[in-house]
Amino acid sequence: MLTKVCGAALQGIDAIKISIETVVEPGFSITLVGMPDKAVKESIQRVESAVTRTGIEFPRRKILVNMAPAEVRKEGASYDLPLAVGILAAAKNIPAEGLDRYMIMGELSLDGSLLPIKGVLPMAILARQMQLKGFILPAQNATEAAVVNNLEVYGAHTLREVIDHLSGVMPLPVTEVDTRAEFGAALETFPFDFSEVKGQENVRRAFEVACAGGHNILLVGPPGSGKSMMAKRLPSILPPLTLREALETTKIHSVAGNLKGGARLLSHRPFRSPHHTISNVALVGGGTNPMPGEISLAHNGVLFLDEFPEFSRQALEVMRQPLEDRNITVARAKYTLNYPAGFMLVASMNPCPCGYYTHPTKQCTCTPNQVQRYLGRISGPLLDRIDIQVEIQPVPFDELTASANGESSAAIRARVVEARRIQAQRYATERDIHCNAQLNSRLMALYCRLTPEALDIIKTVMEKYDMSARAYDRILKVARTIADLDASADILPHHVREAVSYRSLDRASWGY
Repeated sequence: MLTKVCGAALQGIDAIKISIETVVEPGFSITLVGMPDKAVKESIQRVESAVTRTGIEFPRRKILVNMAPAEVRKEGASYDLPLAVGILAAAKNIPAEGLDRYMIMGELSLDGSLLPIKGVLPMAILARQMQLKGFILPAQNATEAAVVNNLEVYGAHTLREVIDHLSGVMPLPVTEVDTRAEFGAALETFPFDFSEVKGQENVRRAFEVACAGGHNILLVGPPGSGKSMMAKRLPSILPPLTLREALETTKIHSVAGNLKGGARLLSHRPFRSPHHTISNVALVGGGTNPMPGEISLAHNGVLFLDEFPEFSRQALEVMRQPLEDRNITVARAKYTLNYPAGFMLVASMNPCPCGYYTHPTKQCTCTPNQVQRYLGRISGPLLDRIDIQVEIQPVPFDELTASANGESSAAIRARVVEARRIQAQRYATERDIHCNAQLNSRLMALYCRLTPEALDIIKTVMEKYDMSARAYDRILKVARTIADLDASADILPHHVREAVSYRSLDRASWGY
């Protein structure tokens, strides 16, 4: 008897349909075809043990399983459950009618219990697109899949429960999640707040401008000046995730296997902080079994690179293209994948090897050549892609011990949200343009209008510091954001002056 069970495989952050066809005939052999990897081939042993412990005799006959389409490689243990269901249905141990109405995925333990899998959310989205009745999967993944509406999600703890459901003996309950209610309730809770930061008004302002326009930012200052502390509070002033952004971000983390313990839709923008020893593949994605890298896990959020010059030169340079295009293409001999990478880069670094080149009280022990070599680890083209560059100094003792709290994240966030609203209206007819940091040359000519006085200021700065054309574009974009924070249609001289102050660490002026 031939049966077909619907499964799925992951390609990038999306899922494609896998049809698991099973035939049980007279004889004694077990064959899997359709490019299964080693983990899939080993599933027969897990399936046999799990079936036996449910009280059903595993069929001792000729079993042929084809996983179509054959040219797509099948990886991982998540095919255990559909293989078990297909074999039992082909052997007439459970009804085969109605199997085509479900997507079935899950890993089996030897005792028949179901273990969680990754990539459930894109699979659930595929099941809805295919207009299937429901999705049967491990109970640990049920709430993750249930964020997809118009799809019945059945979470099972054991293979026995799946068999009883398909046989009509004891139907599984449908897992339901009020996605919008839970998403909205969690938007305003953050572990860190800018009210806890003492002093650093200029850095607060730089962060506000960066978040208002989606600009990348670099902090340069001595150890203990608060670079990492302030960076961790950045998500609290970013605009709230939209439901579409939350779904897209959750898909990436689902594929990476980061959603565990009944996780649901992500409600906060991600904050990723990889160590400087990270490999190129871990940073940008790919590998033998392709996975999204840190730049994709930070999509719609923040990628924080502490000790910026300590990252390998090659790792930093591979970020240049994603910073411009907001996606990363991983091309290998057998596959080409596209991962979204629309992140906000926040980097921090010391001004020199000893860390005290710009310290107001401590003496720097580095020579000028050492300072230049240290700063030279960040290439000019990469530095040009960082819109805002800010020097940060230690907080004076009087400010550090002051009892008054600083401005709250909620107050800063309100101004950021208003500036983003202005940008959303301005770029409503533009495709894939949502904030000032994404402006291209054509749109800059339309929307970055300078007064004659402002034009004179930026001309003088460009000539004095020998800035590149890309740096000029960055200044205009940041000035446009500052004008939006002031609700100004035109870019005025004081907007340009503030934007120029955020380029004080450009290559031509560093170390002097």
